[in-house]
Amino acid sequence: MGKWNAGSVALLISVSLISTAARGQQDPGPRPGSAGAGGPYPTLNSNEQNFFGQAFLRFLEVDSVTGTIEPGNGLGPAFNGNSCAMCHAQPAVGGSGPGLGSPQNSVPNPQVALATLDGATNTVPSFISASGPVREARFIQNPNGSLDGGVHDLYTIAGRTDAPGCTLEQPNFAQQLAAGNVIFRIPTPLFGLGLVENTPDATLQANLAATQSARARLGIGGSFNTSGNDGTITRFGWKAQNKSLLMFSGEAYNVEIGVSNELFPNERSAVPGCVFNATPEDSSNILNGNPQSPNYGTTIGTVSEMSSDIVNFAAFSRLSAPPTPAPPTQSTQNGSGLFNSIGCALCHSPSLTTAASVFTGMGGVTYQPYSDFALHHMGSGLADGINQGAAGPDQFRTAPLWGVGQRLFFLHDGRTSNLLQAIEDHADRGNCRGWGQTCSEADGVIQNFKALSASQIQDILNFLRSL
Repeated sequence: MGKWNAGSVALLISVSLISTAARGQQDPGPRPGSAGAGGPYPTLNSNEQNFFGQAFLRFLEVDSVTGTIEPGNGLGPAFNGNSCAMCHAQPAVGGSGPGLGSPQNSVPNPQVALATLDGATNTVPSFISASGPVREARFIQNPNGSLDGGVHDLYTIAGRTDAPGCTLEQPNFAQQLAAGNVIFRIPTPLFGLGLVENTPDATLQANLAATQSARARLGIGGSFNTSGNDGTITRFGWKAQNKSLLMFSGEAYNVEIGVSNELFPNERSAVPGCVFNATPEDSSNILNGNPQSPNYGTTIGTVSEMSSDIVNFAAFSRLSAPPTPAPPTQSTQNGSGLFNSIGCALCHSPSLTTAASVFTGMGGVTYQPYSDFALHHMGSGLADGINQGAAGPDQFRTAPLWGVGQRLFFLHDGRTSNLLQAIEDHADRGNCRGWGQTCSEADGVIQNFKALSASQIQDILNFLRSL
């Protein structure tokens, strides 16, 4: 199997920049003004809104190793962040990765300062910078040539004042980068995901089947990743590898922050001298609530506080409202029509409908995610060499486009902040070798896109930045 080639990606990016600059279209950039996201779903009743509020506070929690420095406990032994809200922050808490380019909250990549927080002795890897995206790193292969695919955390707790005696070393990222063995992932936004979770499999299947003929004419396939346990459609994560928001939260808490929990109860990187807590570090409080809380004794306060962190994280995502698009203009309306006519909407489905829901007003809702939540082959230019479930090395879930107007970084690895470049990078440009001879399913659509006039392309860019 071939490896991810950084030189090839750099060439693709440089060609893209030359082609886009020559034509004169311009990404308007992240939309300024109100975030229009981050709050509860508008029809929730008062109890549900209160639960969302408590879950939001838990989402903000900062973790230290034993809870003696920052209030949460369980950080490490290896980690990429110390809070959910650290990575999910743009344009509001629950969104995608933060950055200096934000019109709402311009901040440097927090992973830089995290390297030495509280006495830690980490070195910032070369692919993490103050102006770049929050990233996790995965290795494609193990030293013996077998498939790896797992996350190798950026930092360890070695040197921290709350981790005496821990000597766990960071991975040798420089060596792995030189071998072309590292790929990156950036945070996906969480807004409105309760609607996605509650969309029936049959709805997703019918949506995909309805466009089969039109997709085939453009060389577009499509299939779903599924659970190995019950065969149902999985839909969260870059490769749709997670079934539910609870699973998504539990995995992230364990992998990104290092906190063992009731879904992932075993400590990662549990080397001698670096384990300081009993496991699972995050669990349901079955003995008592928190008498110090102003909500203690109320139904919502007690339920939220007695629930584990991951239950609260999942509830925050599940009960959050979708991002609010900007008011339409003539240009964005033109762009919407062109988006559909050239074939973008065959994968980025404009609307889906939820099933009946236990949450007030969230059942039978038609929403606009701009995704079919199916897997598609994206070819060698975007292939990352990672297999997750049924998703192969060049397959990705169609990224939902709602909220894209305020995102700072694009594609699974955050390689660009330019929306036009991200669109053009969907195509293989004739380079279909190295990943099972599979071309990008988007090639035909990108040919249609490039055949548009400069003003039409600008209308599509304006439309996307309005979402």
